[in-house]
Amino acid sequence: MNSKHLVDPELAPILDLLPDVPLTNETLPQARASLKAMVAAMKTAPSPDIEVTEYQVPGPQDAPPVRLLLYLPKGLERPLPALLWVHGGGFVVGAADNEDATVKNLVTQVGGAVAVVDYRLAPETPFPGPVEDCYAALKWLYQNAGELGIAPNRIAIGGSSAGAGISAGLALLTRDRGEIPLAFQLLIHPMLDDRTAVTTDPHPYTGEFIWKPQANYFGWEAMLGQAPGSEGVSPYASAARATDLAGLPPTFISVGSLDLFLEEDLEYARRLTRAGVPTEFHLYPGGFHGFNMVATAQVTQALQRDFVNALKRALRA
Repeated sequence: MNSKHLVDPELAPILDLLPDVPLTNETLPQARASLKAMVAAMKTAPSPDIEVTEYQVPGPQDAPPVRLLLYLPKGLERPLPALLWVHGGGFVVGAADNEDATVKNLVTQVGGAVAVVDYRLAPETPFPGPVEDCYAALKWLYQNAGELGIAPNRIAIGGSSAGAGISAGLALLTRDRGEIPLAFQLLIHPMLDDRTAVTTDPHPYTGEFIWKPQANYFGWEAMLGQAPGSEGVSPYASAARATDLAGLPPTFISVGSLDLFLEEDLEYARRLTRAGVPTEFHLYPGGFHGFNMVATAQVTQALQRDFVNALKRALRA
């Protein structure tokens, strides 16, 4: 595989700066430590216009409480629309604190509240733990909406990468339980289908950079507690496994043309439209997985503009 000639020129320089270490049980502790150190070095300053509060909300049955960071804009009329944001990290790395800059931008641009859930990571906590943690956070947000100044009928869910994959499974779970109305799901390069990890016909130009097939297999195996591609995988873990997508909330999906998740995201968007779900899909040429880390690139700015506008339209009164 050689797809570097297809990479957007504004994105290409970062590829030479990122470490290329296979993700394994042995390297996972260092990967987590490195990410934590990088985030600490890039920590954003407190914003005078945003109030951040940490909550320990009731977790799933027989599970510990779920940590939640709630970002509320000051000075805006209540009740506010809200987004439950699920961080990425291949199911195995990441934390709510890592999303600080992203979330503050969302609060400012959308004019609503954002709650970031610190779900338990795999492989220590495989499915259903991470998805149930997110459901517990969503349920708490909905049940306490009045006290928090949030409009219970204007709550969206979303995330990027594995966080978007968890969000897609969470949307299915929420639909099926029928306790909480969802206004929207925001899926940025979502990790939707464990079967991609074992495909015998991989796309010839995707998955060369950042999130590669080896890492994808490791992440899915950790999340599922079994080999990806096995029989009986729940659609709440791997949303592409769902046989019925009807009744899901309006959906935004985006992916880069060189992303390993390209074809699974295209297929999920196609199936959503056939199920009657209002769906907005964006494909960004020359984008590898996580290309939006290059904030100055025009393609990143296009993605930011597109999903912010979609979220604003979905959550307006």
